Amino acid sequence: MYVPPAFREDDLAALHGTIREARLATLVTATSEGLAATPLPLFLVPGEGPHGTLYGHLARANPQWKLPPAGEAMAVFMGPDAYVSPSWYASKREHGKVVPTWNYVAVHAYGPAEFFEDAERLLEVVTRLTEQREAGRAEPWAVSDAPGAFIRAQLRGIVGLRLPIVRLEGKRKMSQNRSAEDRAGVAAGLLASEQAADRAAGALIPR
Repeated sequence: MYVPPAFREDDLAALHGTIREARLATLVTATSEGLAATPLPLFLVPGEGPHGTLYGHLARANPQWKLPPAGEAMAVFMGPDAYVSPSWYASKREHGKVVPTWNYVAVHAYGPAEFFEDAERLLEVVTRLTEQREAGRAEPWAVSDAPGAFIRAQLRGIVGLRLPIVRLEGKRKMSQNRSAEDRAGVAAGLLASEQAADRAAGALIPR
């Protein structure tokens, strides 16, 4: 990922925060048959390894897990993002030399992809993912709510993923390269949007 110095995010807590808040990741591997990519939810165990370890699962029918990866796998996590209109810049009124851009937060996690089929480990992964997404609901659903035989049958249709993170790349492009007046204009424009995603990005503009 191309990361200019102004947009580089190196703080491990912030990187982990983006990973936790992402609703869906994309697992990318390079194989002898070309690139393979799968959208999937992942959860982070921050204390497992120097940068943490990711866990998730793929469908057993998905060929990605059967193709030996060439080198590291990459998990892509996206945070808030929004289109930035040049009309929000104070500098537009000064000289007009402005163009549109896109603000966004992204984290790329790299490491060896390890796939496993052990039923107990798979049950733990499915349970952790479920608890993560059901948390906060008035009546959270639990894996144990379903019949045991049914869950065991479902587990036979998936394979687990463990990805120990060996390096992290983070990018927080939130108009840091603009003047304070331009940043204020971008923040105001995004925060006034009817789109929740725009408002989330607007809240990240440094002021």
